[in-house]
Amino acid sequence: MRKKVKVKPNSKQQKITEQRDGSLIVYLKSPPVDGKANEELIKLLAKKFGVAKSDITIKSGLSSRQKLIEIDTLI
Repeated sequence: MRKKVKVKPNSKQQKITEQRDGSLIVYLKSPPVDGKANEELIKLLAKKFGVAKSDITIKSGLSSRQKLIEIDTLI
């Protein structure tokens, strides 16, 4: 499954909101420095979708706020 994700680093709280088009807006506490925000993003998405962190890949937008995420699921 692929999802478009818009990341908002340095937020006061962590949360994930789903848009009407199926894309996600993810609010992260971590700053976008040394990959910390990407690590937090993967951890949050793994928890939300009930998969291992290793099942989530950032396909594009590694250093951008707009990302394309791939989630490997067995279903």
